[in-house]
Amino acid sequence: MTLADYVGLTFFVVAWLGYRFMVEESRFATRGLNSRMHRMRHLWMQQMLSRDLRMIDTAIMGTLQNGAAFFASSSIIALGGALALLRSGDEALAFLADLPLSVPVSRTAWETKVVGLVIIFGYTFFKFAWSYRLFNYAAILMGATPMAIDRERPEAVLAARRAANMSIAAARHFNRGQRSIFFALAYLGWFINPYALIVATSGVLAVMWRRQFSSEALAALGPDDDLRPEGDMAAKDLRARDE
Repeated sequence: MTLADYVGLTFFVVAWLGYRFMVEESRFATRGLNSRMHRMRHLWMQQMLSRDLRMIDTAIMGTLQNGAAFFASSSIIALGGALALLRSGDEALAFLADLPLSVPVSRTAWETKVVGLVIIFGYTFFKFAWSYRLFNYAAILMGATPMAIDRERPEAVLAARRAANMSIAAARHFNRGQRSIFFALAYLGWFINPYALIVATSGVLAVMWRRQFSSEALAALGPDDDLRPEGDMAAKDLRARDE
């Protein structure tokens, strides 16, 4: 491990944590795609409250659950592949030595990098698995929401708000899981050299920033009308902090 390795790894970690702060905690977060979609989840549950037949809502929730389950399964496969790299160090080192711009690394440095990749994919799996569990909870809360005839009652409004907040918590963990996949791609640059790690991390950071704050998906939502349905502030109080 050289000084450049430590600099590259520090840049990688700071970029990851810094991006998370910007899109979840900073004053810019409310302008991002994720925050706008969180408000749409509240609107969704308000619309659900006015419907007696909720097959559309359950179908949407089922789609969200299947997405989380798919990525959780994919993360397990990626985790197994990363663990397999620990047993094929000699072959991998010989392969990397033939790549342009690669620098010679020791077996210890190689194993350290692989362990870091294992940690990232392990984190990814837990995020998607927990997201799947939370989507299940959100579906249960949707089922516990009173029918449309009682939509004006305080209990019905509170039930819809709880379902929306649970859905937001599930989406937040899903977003963190996807984010870790993107940063895992950047992390692969470290296997070439630390400078490739810095360049790859910068590229991934730029792409994610653009998609969050200046993308066609954000533009499709139209101008921000300051839609803040009742319960939107309550959703912030339910942010999952466990990493």
